[in-house]
Amino acid sequence: MGTWLRQRTGFERIGGMRRPSARGTILALLLAGLCFLACGQGDGAARSAGSSAAAPAASPRSSTPDAGLPLDSLELPQGFEISIYTANVPGARSMTLSPAGVLYVGTRDRDGSVYAVVDDDGDGVAETVREVASGLNMPNGVAWRDGSLYVAEVSRILRYDGIDERLDDPPRPVVVTDDYPGDRHHGWKFIAFGPDGWLYVPVGAPCNVCESAPIYASITRLRADGTGREVYAHGVRNTVGFDWHPQTGELWFTDNGRDWLGDDSPPDELNRAPEAGMHFGFPYCQGGDILDPEFGAGHACAGYTPPAQKLGPHVAALGMRFYDGAMFPAEYHHQIFLAEHGSWNRSSKIGYRVSLVRLEGNRAVSYEPFITGWLRGTEAWGRPVDVQVAADGALLVSDDRAGAIYRVSYSAED
Repeated sequence: MGTWLRQRTGFERIGGMRRPSARGTILALLLAGLCFLACGQGDGAARSAGSSAAAPAASPRSSTPDAGLPLDSLELPQGFEISIYTANVPGARSMTLSPAGVLYVGTRDRDGSVYAVVDDDGDGVAETVREVASGLNMPNGVAWRDGSLYVAEVSRILRYDGIDERLDDPPRPVVVTDDYPGDRHHGWKFIAFGPDGWLYVPVGAPCNVCESAPIYASITRLRADGTGREVYAHGVRNTVGFDWHPQTGELWFTDNGRDWLGDDSPPDELNRAPEAGMHFGFPYCQGGDILDPEFGAGHACAGYTPPAQKLGPHVAALGMRFYDGAMFPAEYHHQIFLAEHGSWNRSSKIGYRVSLVRLEGNRAVSYEPFITGWLRGTEAWGRPVDVQVAADGALLVSDDRAGAIYRVSYSAED
């Protein structure tokens, strides 16, 4: 599909195609190279739509829990412990859990894989990891509903029916929809079913900062069969994590702020969208109160919904969940855990942690670190991506740099 786009980087839209000027080409190449080296976004050529979408039948792999990762460098509040659930999920990204206890994990790597992780004996360590799909186009997002696994590629949503019972012989997928934009810039997707039964699918801005067609910089929703798509929220640059409050049913989501406004501007955001049709400011207003120097003219931040909580600048806040388990102390119940993937172009790195946002009613009242230590000096050995509450109340954390899933547990001291 043609993209309507206006940005100040030397590109123009001509006849449904974007033509770079010489200056724009140089700038685009420099930015792409920086991002490839720093944040692993370069993927090479995209997989064709007709490539294999189901992995060949194969023996399950050991989860190799003793991978030598330096867990002793991680710091948590008193009473909490972190262990390796599995260290055999290359590029582990977004997660979803089936009622049978199978943890499905998406990726954004060039192999285009989706994994099924199983703790066969319930001891808090996964014994087997199976690759249940491969050859997909950045299958970051995974969601579970009515016995089926939904997987989000850049432009398609796939459905794998009855997959829990066929982990060693995965079914061919059903294409739910294939009409999302194909832009790979912010094209990877987090997906989840809301309490209304609709599948929520974000579409990131196809740029650092630009004006674009209404489908971009949005959160859309559609029925489970792929029909009825509509835009639920506007002005959302790139969300890679959202959840609904267990009591109010209101949508909360993270959003990554634009680049190149300095080390400390703008903040990443935690937003609250209690109803459809709200606009969260991008590209005109950043962080709730910063008029964009390129696109803010003629706009006022007062006309957009501000963040419920400003997060650290460039921390790359991704997956988030309300804690609704029974293991952690009561003070954590219905509070928000979120994964901060870490900055890629800030002169002093920040993020690389799991944070906690405490709420009072529908208001965020504090923002604090919960797990730190993946960043040691100027080097990060891990990058948290997503969080998932397990059936036993433990908190699972994915890490695409270490290729691991961690398990955070709590036990009261005697």
